[in-house]
Amino acid sequence: MNVFRNSRAYRKAKSMVDATIESPATLLGLISAAQTKLTAKASSKMAQVLEPLSASFRLVHAYATGSYRQISLENLGLIVAAITYFVMPVDALPDFILALGLTDDAAILAWTFKKIGDELQRFTQWERENINDS
Repeated sequence: MNVFRNSRAYRKAKSMVDATIESPATLLGLISAAQTKLTAKASSKMAQVLEPLSASFRLVHAYATGSYRQISLENLGLIVAAITYFVMPVDALPDFILALGLTDDAAILAWTFKKIGDELQRFTQWERENINDS
């Protein structure tokens, strides 16, 4: 896992986090690009991260629109870095490499979701409460 987190591509994704978090339009664009890639490239390698990835898309969208801000900036940064890495066409294992291209993406996402699992649970609980209140 450290191989991917120490890769040039992941470091680049992390370096883009601050500018991305500060721009709601950029956050929304990132989520749109990630959803498009997920739809086009979903595979069995991505199965373990589909639910938390979907929840993280909704969390970032809610953060960008201002409806949800109960997340630490550190954890939001981890989510944004992982999604940015996922969207990047050239990363540690480029997506065009058949059978391996999404392996690094899935590994980075799985590591991120393990690290911020409690944060995602709080968000999904908040979502359930707010959907039921509407």
